[in-house]
Amino acid sequence: MSADYAEEGRQRRRSTRESGGYGGAAKELPREQRVDPQQKADDLTVRTISAVIYTVAIIACLVLGPIPTGILVAAMACMCAIEFFELMRTAGRMPYQVVGIAGSIAFPLAALLPHQYLAGVAFAFVLFVGIWYVFTPRANIFDVAVTVFGSVYTGLLFSSVVYIRSADPGFPGALLAFGVMGSVWLNDATAYLVGTRFGQHKMAPKISPKKSWEGFIAGMVGSIVAWVILAALNVCGVTWAMAIPCSLVVGCSGVLGDLFESRIKRGVGVKDSGNLMPGHGGMLDRSDSLLFATMAALALLRAWGIV
Repeated sequence: MSADYAEEGRQRRRSTRESGGYGGAAKELPREQRVDPQQKADDLTVRTISAVIYTVAIIACLVLGPIPTGILVAAMACMCAIEFFELMRTAGRMPYQVVGIAGSIAFPLAALLPHQYLAGVAFAFVLFVGIWYVFTPRANIFDVAVTVFGSVYTGLLFSSVVYIRSADPGFPGALLAFGVMGSVWLNDATAYLVGTRFGQHKMAPKISPKKSWEGFIAGMVGSIVAWVILAALNVCGVTWAMAIPCSLVVGCSGVLGDLFESRIKRGVGVKDSGNLMPGHGGMLDRSDSLLFATMAALALLRAWGIV
């Protein structure tokens, strides 16, 4: 009996040493599961540099005026459209990519002109897509729908930034546009920081597993802060009465835009829409919240007579 106990004790001590207990050496994790601190730091550096370049380019164009803003937004819409149509091709659709991308560029540029030109661009765009459909036997109505939606999603929604910037041709217009976009960025940043540390309750686990309700609430606080600053400075006539409702509607719209694009990517089976921005993915990944949020902001600012 004592021999059995001794043998059992030796087995336990051997097991303890192998598992790293009592000062023994711990088992090494497989190479693919190890976290390299240097690689993590490098990734953060690349992500930060990309974000700084992106933000500085936007601020510069906003300050320079509506025309540079329209050109930049058209370029961003073009890149978003390219990524969107590539996602659709991966999903087995066959969009009319040339006209779809042209439409996404035309919508922001049309925002620089009187309002009736936007309707002209929309009519011409639908006409060209219709002609393509009639004379392309292999195309189906789903390809038409994807083509039209892709341009509306990436171009028409993005044109709202140009309309907001055009509220005032001077610096107040630039500050208003930056404040609206900044509220979306602050929402994203605070939601990420709080959600990664304190997030316990998943918001949409099947679409975006990392999003939590704790992060959502923090993001709303960030959005409120940005709009309160706009009201405090009375930028283009933004009032205190507007600050809270605008911040909540715009903030929720931004989250919806993020989840919308995540749903698209999950349906296609990809992680990022592209690799244009190191550390962030594609331009569509970086702009998904802005597309919905700025359109919501434009509707509210127009309702209040500011734009």
